[in-house]
Amino acid sequence: MAKVIFNHQACKGCGLCVSVCPKHIIALSHEELNEKGYAPAECTDEAACIVCGFCATICPDMAIEIIEE
Repeated sequence: MAKVIFNHQACKGCGLCVSVCPKHIIALSHEELNEKGYAPAECTDEAACIVCGFCATICPDMAIEIIEE
């Protein structure tokens, strides 16, 4: 089974991953800022994630990784 991992410190909050998620379960954090002062992207419902990889593919900073568990 695969899982999507968000590197909050590498994220610059551009929102590209939010725009391509077919399940609409990625959002920019409303509660957290990273060390650079950006609101990082996060998955709001991991159980609904289909691990399509669109978010990881579009991320310009490679802050999203798909890993096999």
